[in-house]
Amino acid sequence: MSAVGHAGGPAPALGTGRPRGGLARSVRDALVVAQRNLIRMVRIPEVVIFALIQPIMFVVLFTYVFGGSIAVPGAPSGDAQAYREFLMAGIFAQTVTFATAGAGAGIADDMHKGLIDRFRSLPMSRGAVLTGRTLADLVQTALTLVVLAVVALLIGWRSHHNPLSVLAGFGLLLLLGYAFSWIGALIGLSVRTPEAATSGGLIWLFPLTFVSNAFVPVNGMPAFLQHVAEWNPFSATVAGARELFGNTIAGVPRSVTGAWPMEHPVLASALWSVLIIAVFRTLAVRKYRSATA
Repeated sequence: MSAVGHAGGPAPALGTGRPRGGLARSVRDALVVAQRNLIRMVRIPEVVIFALIQPIMFVVLFTYVFGGSIAVPGAPSGDAQAYREFLMAGIFAQTVTFATAGAGAGIADDMHKGLIDRFRSLPMSRGAVLTGRTLADLVQTALTLVVLAVVALLIGWRSHHNPLSVLAGFGLLLLLGYAFSWIGALIGLSVRTPEAATSGGLIWLFPLTFVSNAFVPVNGMPAFLQHVAEWNPFSATVAGARELFGNTIAGVPRSVTGAWPMEHPVLASALWSVLIIAVFRTLAVRKYRSATA
């Protein structure tokens, strides 16, 4: 005898589930998945601790080892305080983007354990699993930024704008981090193991972050790299954060090459992030529908 549903009709087949119900259901499903990942994060606190160690090491190394030898345009040579204020937006941006590797590894781990297949068999929104995962990663990244900001204040970094502007700067950084987490999601769905996801999530981030204005001024780079660095989405976010933190130096040109993103860094950063989310969320959700462990 065939199974029947509660209304007397045929029972829904596994994987088809109830009608998905639009935006409200998608949001609810995504929040449930985000809660699951946040609970896991709390139960494995070493993940957060290790995520903090690298950016703190970068702050200390660049500030106290390289800071005295890197000249900031418009500041006296060897001015350590000027370099601290130049550096910190870059460290903050690097921190939020390097979380991409963790996002990809987490999704790859879920794939490897068969959890993604179980999620796909449930009556839930197709994009909810990935949205929930990226939202949980965003919360973890925000907590990391708070701790890193405290460390930055302890070593002498200061902002020179009002608190709302500073919060907007951190919001711009988190928007970039959220955008890049969708790249990590796509990588995690495209590889076979968490180790491959970690490697794949980092290998492209190093040139992206170092061929930029994050750690050294662009004017010291070869001419062709100056153009690459100033059109880099990462550079736009770093420049936008510096502007919102008040860490720019009056009278110093924003751009060496006249690149539009450096002339309008806050707007350019927001546009880059929205574009990355739109493209890579679409690709990741499409990949999620067909990916197999």
